[in-house]
Amino acid sequence: MTAFRRGIRFGIDVGRARVGVARSDPDGVLAVPVETVPRKGEPVRRIAALAAEYEAFEVLVGLPLNLRGEDTPSTTDARRFAEALAAALPVPVRLVDERLSTVSAHGVLREAGRSQRDSRSIVDQVAAVVLLQQALDVERQSGEPAGPAVSPGQEPA
Repeated sequence: MTAFRRGIRFGIDVGRARVGVARSDPDGVLAVPVETVPRKGEPVRRIAALAAEYEAFEVLVGLPLNLRGEDTPSTTDARRFAEALAAALPVPVRLVDERLSTVSAHGVLREAGRSQRDSRSIVDQVAAVVLLQQALDVERQSGEPAGPAVSPGQEPA
């Protein structure tokens, strides 16, 4: 078992229209929202710029498996996006199971009195916070980084 690694981590929730970005504090205690990046344009470049700005030492990309733990079209999309990030970033990129993170994010926003329509612009950030917080908790409990490392690939079309 290794000690908890100190440093800022990024959490990425890949959606079809938007990508939610969250970050941790250097001690890995708390995940907070950073930005919602439009999928159109150059989202990988924007996330790379944010990771450099915040000096992230690792990026965790949510892997949306179905409830049986199987791949879906969204899973394939997230893997490709993670490969593109791995090719663009000088830091490790890992895939973490994010089943129900978006559902959890909607629940958090609903509890805060926000309607689903009012939450569209931030739900991806909140989902990124949820998946990053789960990954931080896993590493803190196990002493091992959450999820497998991603090999660099090509940026998705």
